[in-house]
Amino acid sequence: MSTDTETHLHPAGPPARHRQSMLNKVPEVTVYFWVIKVLCTTVGETAADLLNENLGMGLTNTSYLMAGLLAVALVLQFRARAYRAGLYWLAVVLISVVGTLISDNLTDNLGVPLETTTAVFAVLLALTFGAWYLSERTLSIHTIRTPRREAFYWLAILFTFALGTSAGDLTAERLDLGYWFSAVVFAALIAAVALARFTLDFHTIWAFWIAYVLTRPLGASMGDYLSQPRQDGGLGLGTVGTSILFLAVILGLVLYLVRTKRDVAESGEVSPQEG
Repeated sequence: MSTDTETHLHPAGPPARHRQSMLNKVPEVTVYFWVIKVLCTTVGETAADLLNENLGMGLTNTSYLMAGLLAVALVLQFRARAYRAGLYWLAVVLISVVGTLISDNLTDNLGVPLETTTAVFAVLLALTFGAWYLSERTLSIHTIRTPRREAFYWLAILFTFALGTSAGDLTAERLDLGYWFSAVVFAALIAAVALARFTLDFHTIWAFWIAYVLTRPLGASMGDYLSQPRQDGGLGLGTVGTSILFLAVILGLVLYLVRTKRDVAESGEVSPQEG
């Protein structure tokens, strides 16, 4: 009798909180998240240059190839029933490359000024957030549990990478700040957002997305600084060496997360600031 009562109150299977967390399709925002994200943005910059210039594929062919790979990765991501670290970060690496290529195509192939692309991508990102909120009444990244929310999430991610690419190129090249100083500037801006979040109670969701945008030019500036020739203000490691190095670090961190599950969210609940 006691056993039957316990079974009725606590049905067989994993706890409810665990089942809820497994429905979320994105990782917990931890230090691992931000480290891998910055590394992905660096790879997005160097890998695009590697395929486009070093391997001689050209900007157009590189764009077609990476867009096709991204499409496959996103189909697999959408079909997954829960967050999978390897699949998720593969999609982020690919979308970082595609976001870079979108910006580069507009500026290099079509001659659109960086000031214009930066403004356009900022507007597109704002419109995505607006449509997301009107549709779902939240921008929380802790409740990405439906195809529609996931579609908004990845569209926003794409525009953050494209915006970050244009903004980073604008500061590093047009404003002639240089790669190293640009990285310091964007790192300082991210630190300011974090300070506002933890000391001034700045809105959690907006702090996340602002930092997410800023990590793109930060990672790109780091990649350019490491890969570009010394005469151009870099360290001369080349796109091949830089891409391999950062991909190896990303792979190591993702394998660690797959084993430990340290980035699996504990719950899908939304805090008051995230609603």
